[in-house]
Amino acid sequence: MSTTLMVDFIISLDGCAGAEGWPSYWGMEGPEYLAWLEEDSLEGDPVQLMGATTYRLFAGYLAEADDPASQALTAARKIVFSSTLTEPLSWANTELVTGDPVEAVRDLKQHESRELRTVGSLTLVRALVAAGLVDRFRVVVFPVVTGATGTQRVFDGYPDLALDLVENRTFDTSIQLLTYVPTVLDGPPRAAG
Repeated sequence: MSTTLMVDFIISLDGCAGAEGWPSYWGMEGPEYLAWLEEDSLEGDPVQLMGATTYRLFAGYLAEADDPASQALTAARKIVFSSTLTEPLSWANTELVTGDPVEAVRDLKQHESRELRTVGSLTLVRALVAAGLVDRFRVVVFPVVTGATGTQRVFDGYPDLALDLVENRTFDTSIQLLTYVPTVLDGPPRAAG
């Protein structure tokens, strides 16, 4: 039996992972969402997968942060896929994989007993989705459209996917958590008829 891979995204309604000049969580994080985020970070012991850009971003400030969610990520086993980083890596509990991430994750899914999760890493996730290795998408949608300032469009370059909604929840009256099981499609479905 293989382990599962969950992809977590925090996005604007128009599908951006960030926006020029906007603070983290678009400045809209509320107490319910923050409590869930902390609870979720302490639940289980997943292996965190990330690319070099996310590693560089997180290792710089999360390694020193003292909130429970950051401490849990620092303590977690982390695997970084990169052809540009070199060992030793400075963030505790981090392994470097320089080979093909798709093959490495395929092997991890067969041999790892703990759940696999991604942290950011849009390029890595695109490759894993295209290879059919993602078992769940967990998307937190913040109620903002960043049409003029949005960056890092999350779903650009993806294959066509069908998404089966398996969980949804609302935090602080307007933040949506949506969990989907994805299926890679060969193309658009054919019209019945």
